[in-house]
Amino acid sequence: MDSLTQAVLGATVAGAVAGKQCNAKVLLAGAALGTLPDLDVLISYSDPVMDMVKHRGFSHSLFVLFGLSLVIAKIAHHFLKASWSFKRLFALVGLVLITHTLLDAFTSYGTQLLWPLPGYFAVSSIFIIDPAYTLPLLLAIPFALFNRPKAARYCNVALSVSSLYLLWSVVALSVVEGRVQQSLVDSGRDRDLPVFISPTPFNTILWRVVVLDGDNYLEGLSSVLDKSPTIAFIERERGTWPLADEPQSLLAQRNFAGGFVRYREQDQQLIVSDLRMGMADFLAFQFSYAQLGEGNQWDLQIPEQLGRKPGAELYLPKLFLRMMGDQEIDANLCRGC
Repeated sequence: MDSLTQAVLGATVAGAVAGKQCNAKVLLAGAALGTLPDLDVLISYSDPVMDMVKHRGFSHSLFVLFGLSLVIAKIAHHFLKASWSFKRLFALVGLVLITHTLLDAFTSYGTQLLWPLPGYFAVSSIFIIDPAYTLPLLLAIPFALFNRPKAARYCNVALSVSSLYLLWSVVALSVVEGRVQQSLVDSGRDRDLPVFISPTPFNTILWRVVVLDGDNYLEGLSSVLDKSPTIAFIERERGTWPLADEPQSLLAQRNFAGGFVRYREQDQQLIVSDLRMGMADFLAFQFSYAQLGEGNQWDLQIPEQLGRKPGAELYLPKLFLRMMGDQEIDANLCRGC
């Protein structure tokens, strides 16, 4: 999730654990701890692809965070043992850090919760920025600051509201999953094809669906408010990797994306895109792996991340209409991008 959300989540978790000891310093410490796991973005790996893949790695591991919580709590207790018990400090630090990484696991990006064990966890039920989740937590902060006797109560209420919203996101996801399977069956396809479902920006009402079907992939939209559960899929080619050699970064990207990648040649570049994040041609993670050189031969290079295609903001009004259940604009939204 975004840094603001993680900061206010950390602050409210700290306030709730602190109870009667909740004050401005506790909230500030919670906010700082809440953003600590994301400092791994400052680490530079071998290339932009590995930077993407290794984010939310060791710094988001439950094993690492448990040990780090012990260390931070021990240091804090050395200075605060007159007013705080070690158990209370450990609970505060540990819950702030662990709720950060657990919340990240509900997004589409993928989180290595059990690092160094392999595997990414991604419930994919909430967008990385969702005001409906963040706002209750954000509003709790000023209430807690100006009414200290009830500060912990405000934090607990905010956490309850946001947690209920997170639960709703999982319910909405399950509804869309049922629609996807039925739509695949109705179109004569295998209902067990690989499927990736994620919310569109800033909401949990409108969902984007990507289905892998052999050399092609299907893309469609489904709103909880749709009158018809049938999803109008747009079919596109996935492409293939044209070279005999596969760079280590490509293998890492494909593993990170769970196979949801697209290969294409454009402007004398060999481009590999992550199909999970973004929409249609407005994909967030696209990398150029090779340039077309002399003799029409591909020259491999260090992967270079490409900027997003301009114009995505022009589709936001249409996305709002689509969210409200206007299924007639599906073709324009998916095919016209």
